Amino acid sequence: MKFSIVTVCYNSAATIQRTLQSVAHQQHPNIEHILIDGASQDDTLAAIREFGPHVSVLISEPDRGIYDAMNKGLQVASGDVICFLNADDHYTSAQTISRVDALMKMHRLDAVLGDVAYFNESAPDQVVRRYRSDRFTPERLAWGWMPAHPALFLRREVFTRVGNFKTDYRIAGDFEFVVRAFLGKPALRYRHIPEVLVAMQNGGISTGGLRAKILLNREVLRACQENGVRTNIFKILAKYPAKLLDVLTSR
Repeated sequence: MKFSIVTVCYNSAATIQRTLQSVAHQQHPNIEHILIDGASQDDTLAAIREFGPHVSVLISEPDRGIYDAMNKGLQVASGDVICFLNADDHYTSAQTISRVDALMKMHRLDAVLGDVAYFNESAPDQVVRRYRSDRFTPERLAWGWMPAHPALFLRREVFTRVGNFKTDYRIAGDFEFVVRAFLGKPALRYRHIPEVLVAMQNGGISTGGLRAKILLNREVLRACQENGVRTNIFKILAKYPAKLLDVLTSR
């Protein structure tokens, strides 16, 4: 199968080279790497052009936010499977895409879920928290649980059926999309790979401090309400003790 990997970036020169390398080193024979740049003012474009043969599509222009940029990637993606790898994330193995491909074929899956390991910029080899996607089930969306988005691989038919990301979300548009995808009909056939497939640097839009957490939880609540998921803010906040446990057990 052909895999479309979409990377959205803006002024990401400090981190994007590691992202590009991890895609370029994949041993899968059929990958297109799509870069959607928001008209960066630093050396991001120069870093991308160094990987010219491994970059299938490069679009650099202003956008209306991260989910608008992700939708641009969807519009040009031609793969059988589509996934999103942030500009400060990287795959942990050169076999990541090949393993996902084999699992999807073997079990005729619509989706594969993997784990994500968080690290700090000062210590990229030290895991500070592991996001375990095996905690996710569609029923747990009401509690704000979702698969780790950078380690979520979906057949393109899912996007065709579900539609694009909603651009009026600032931080939880991926959660809202997952609600539509996993609670829609027919039910998605999915499996979890119990391994860290992606390493993610702390400090991104969804890990950017108290204000980001408040906005995230407000948008998660809104996403549930807009899609008929019965929940409340107390349910959504109840996931944080489990996340704290993830931090403590990762040390």
